[in-house]
Amino acid sequence: MNADVSVVPSAETVDIIRRLIAFDTVSRNSNLGLIEWMRDCLRALGVKPRLTYDAEGGKANLFATLGDADGPGLVLCGHTDVVPVDGQPWNTDPFQADIREGRIYGRGSCDMKSFIACALAAAPQLIAERLKAPIHLAFTYDEEVGCIGVTTLLADLEQEGIRPSGCIVGEPTSMQVMTAHKGQRVYRCCVRGLEAHSSLAPFAVNAIEYAARLVSFIRDMAEEARRSGPRDEMFSVPHTTIQTAVIAGGTAANIVPRDCDFRFDMRYLPGTDPSGFIERIEQFAATSLVPEMRAVSKDTGIVLELLTDAPDLNTPDDDALTRLGVRLSGNGTIGRAGFATDGGHFHRAGVPTIVVGPGSIDQAHKPNEYIELEQVARCELFLSRLRDVMRAQ
Repeated sequence: MNADVSVVPSAETVDIIRRLIAFDTVSRNSNLGLIEWMRDCLRALGVKPRLTYDAEGGKANLFATLGDADGPGLVLCGHTDVVPVDGQPWNTDPFQADIREGRIYGRGSCDMKSFIACALAAAPQLIAERLKAPIHLAFTYDEEVGCIGVTTLLADLEQEGIRPSGCIVGEPTSMQVMTAHKGQRVYRCCVRGLEAHSSLAPFAVNAIEYAARLVSFIRDMAEEARRSGPRDEMFSVPHTTIQTAVIAGGTAANIVPRDCDFRFDMRYLPGTDPSGFIERIEQFAATSLVPEMRAVSKDTGIVLELLTDAPDLNTPDDDALTRLGVRLSGNGTIGRAGFATDGGHFHRAGVPTIVVGPGSIDQAHKPNEYIELEQVARCELFLSRLRDVMRAQ
């Protein structure tokens, strides 16, 4: 295949990027405006999208099949939500695309509305072709807060008997194929102590102090993982990480705090069982902390709650889908993504999955987020090559 590519994407794709950025789909908000706009665009092409909603009905996934070909088909997957802009020093309106100096600025331009726009712009040609297998579009909600929407989408597909043959997640990888990424788990730890006047501290149970001891234990585990592995040197951070991210507790300086809650984040290597780390934390709490606490009051305790479970991705480098992705991208170097994606859930469901999309993750989540126009053009070429490969002979 010809590796040459124009540095300028099509006007149609750029226009769709503009429209998608203009929808404020920060995860705390509804994404229905964007989803319904895409639904209507696809309906105008004769496609019948499926929408699956969250429990409140304020957010939705979109799944659509392009073409009349039989068979399981290949999924192009992207998330519609974006991270907040609160407190970030943007130079322009983050929800109005600003195109200058070969870049498109705007929240979601890189992560990951440009990939979605490329897929939508390619839809008419994919529909017009006589494909040997269908191409599916899967656009999810709440990926940024724990890959939540994709679980609803996959449950719907299973119920309908739709089992794709593979999935391409278009997260920003500079159009390099990534076959693996770490899994993510986020836990909330609730420490319940016994409050008292600070002058009577020895007769109370200080929830913050016991939480601090547990945080220190988690930090020691993280250091052990850094020193002793296991390791995968293809990751920029080649080992499992655990870090405490949020903590809150106490009411006043003269009150022994009754409650302290904290959240910690684990990014574990593919093939690593995260349960082992959690079991060690629970055992330390149960044997070293809780007995001391309950010697003072039986109403004290420590509880862990799983908030986020984004599975790891681990597709073989010699998988047929990996080889296809390399062929389409024109980049023979295979990598590992340091961030979690919806692809982990497809992988858990038994669907071979790779991650490859336009833009650099270095630009994601930052003020003045942008994507290079050249990257958008390369994604267009990737999808054009996919159309050629999927064309029936």
